[in-house]
Amino acid sequence: MTHFKDPFNPNIDVWNECGEASTGPADPYAGLSAEDADILRRREKQTLTSEVGMTRALESAVLQGLFKNDVSRRGFLRSAGVTGALAAVASVFPLSSLQLMAEEAMKNLEKTKLTLGFVPITCATPIIGGHALGFYQRYGLDVDIVKTAGWAVSRDKCLNGEYDGSHLLFPMPMAMSLGIGSTAQPWRVVSNVNTNGQAIVLANKHLENQDPANWKGFTFAVPFEYSMHNLLLRNYVADAGLDPDRDIQIRVVPPPEMVANLRSENVDGYLAPDPFCQRAVYDQVGFIHKLTLDLWKQHPCCVFGLSQTFIDENPNTTMALTTAILEATASAETSEGRVAFAESMAPANYLNQPVEILKQILTGVFPDGQGNIKAVPDRISFMPLPTQTMGTWVLSQLRRWNYIDSDTDYATLAEELVMTTTTRETMRAMMAADANLTFSDAEQDVYAPVEIQGREFAPGAAQEFIDSQPFSRTI
Repeated sequence: MTHFKDPFNPNIDVWNECGEASTGPADPYAGLSAEDADILRRREKQTLTSEVGMTRALESAVLQGLFKNDVSRRGFLRSAGVTGALAAVASVFPLSSLQLMAEEAMKNLEKTKLTLGFVPITCATPIIGGHALGFYQRYGLDVDIVKTAGWAVSRDKCLNGEYDGSHLLFPMPMAMSLGIGSTAQPWRVVSNVNTNGQAIVLANKHLENQDPANWKGFTFAVPFEYSMHNLLLRNYVADAGLDPDRDIQIRVVPPPEMVANLRSENVDGYLAPDPFCQRAVYDQVGFIHKLTLDLWKQHPCCVFGLSQTFIDENPNTTMALTTAILEATASAETSEGRVAFAESMAPANYLNQPVEILKQILTGVFPDGQGNIKAVPDRISFMPLPTQTMGTWVLSQLRRWNYIDSDTDYATLAEELVMTTTTRETMRAMMAADANLTFSDAEQDVYAPVEIQGREFAPGAAQEFIDSQPFSRTI
């Protein structure tokens, strides 16, 4: 175990608040009593197993809850000594119980062999890359990930128990819970597996017709009815003065079939996930009209979803699985991780795409099909915290287009269906345990208003927002 992450060492900066160099102090035991130094050395020599890592995460979370910052923590440890601190903190929260909690989660997993579904798109990077790069194994899990052709199939396999958990579109656990388009079964949004990452693609013949007000009569594809793609496309054309149910056609097309449909002129364009936006450019059949981050920066797209039944029956497995996926998500957000994940996901059993295309998407340096090379580092992002603002917007838009057939308290419903608080606490504990791990979205205001196509959406005024929008079916 590295001493740089030991929350009981007063010489190191656990939470990166004191401006300490990332390499740590020259002598991590300077000024400590022989007894305290011996305790820390023995802790340092512990093998960095998943159990030890989770214990350190829990210890860090307890100390952060008690002392709030590194200055206070270090002061207390220097005053009380490591031995005294261990005893004092244990009197408030027995550290033996922390060890038991970690061991319980790692050694008593209710289920170790799991099947997760994924649709072969770059939005699933943490789930696919987590498998290819060994993230699940670190937490004692034997995970089989199953490539699924489309979202209706994925939903049905989730509902009939073939998948323990799955890569899903953000609106899908909500629709599944509410019985929209299927039988009702409670599913939860556990974490985002990506934000941004989509685009509106048009066939090359429309290069000179990029004003959405002129798209009356167009046929567009989206990957699923209960998708961010459908909701964002509807919002985009409605703001341009077109009724998405009367002035254009919107068809559901599985993502792997989108390029072929564009090539054969079955559709004029699509709002879809990558790699099929960039693939249209690569195959010279289409161009990128607009990235969806230009509609809503850091909008949600795909999530990791679990049923409430699985969560209730497998709390330790849920903890381990969520931690593995969050760790993979954080890795995918780094510049080195983006390249590694692109290379790992290219083979046929995963995305079956040229590495070149995947690197263009994940690094954000890409041709747009209009003669330009763009540099957009956050073309796809990996911000795992599913906020209540995201959940409330999705539910309100499902109501706007009459998928939900009556007005409701969208914010309260979002709190039930989106696991914001649980996931944020897991993210905080992981960062407290590992100073090299960063979730830049962990401390954001999860109820903050956001700007979507130039309009402010505030979750507390969701009904007023959708009632004010053009073509709202609630009017």
